[in-house]
Amino acid sequence: MKIGVFGLGYVGCVSMACLADADHHVVGVDVNTSKVSLINAGSPGIVEEGLDPLMRKGWESGRIRATDDPEVALKDADVSMICVGTPGDKNGKLDLSSVYAVAGNIGQALAHNGNFHVIMMRSTVLPGTSEKVGNIVEERSGRRGGEDFEVVSNPEFMREGTAVQDFYNPPVTVIGTSCERAYEMVKSVYR
Repeated sequence: MKIGVFGLGYVGCVSMACLADADHHVVGVDVNTSKVSLINAGSPGIVEEGLDPLMRKGWESGRIRATDDPEVALKDADVSMICVGTPGDKNGKLDLSSVYAVAGNIGQALAHNGNFHVIMMRSTVLPGTSEKVGNIVEERSGRRGGEDFEVVSNPEFMREGTAVQDFYNPPVTVIGTSCERAYEMVKSVYR
């Protein structure tokens, strides 16, 4: 399966390496060209137990690469993962602007991708965010949610220091969708 991972921070890098280890072809996307360069040199750019050899193996096999261009990442892709940060302000309110910016980028890229596409929401978000992401993707792509693409809630449960282990052995895997096709596609991501 071809997967685009948006956000090359902690969650994105661990997800990329583990997905490539499961024989998926993964293209990471980030606006930070330094992160893109590190991934394209086979380095995650973050410190996490077991991550370096996984990233190197995926890169050497040709299953991992990175870009700052969402359209390149999603050309013929089946799935997108949104793994961008959602920092809280001093009152704990989440900043979802990066999630919405990525939704716009995905929408624009999907205008040129005729496949049914699943958008997996891995970032920490508030209730209603998936619906808003779907609306943004519809507006930018001209495609219809539920028919041409589906937004699926799939929160991550990774802890720093054990993130690779946590990816492979999560306490629970949540696949929030009412679309059977999207559900089966997300299940196949983790097989």
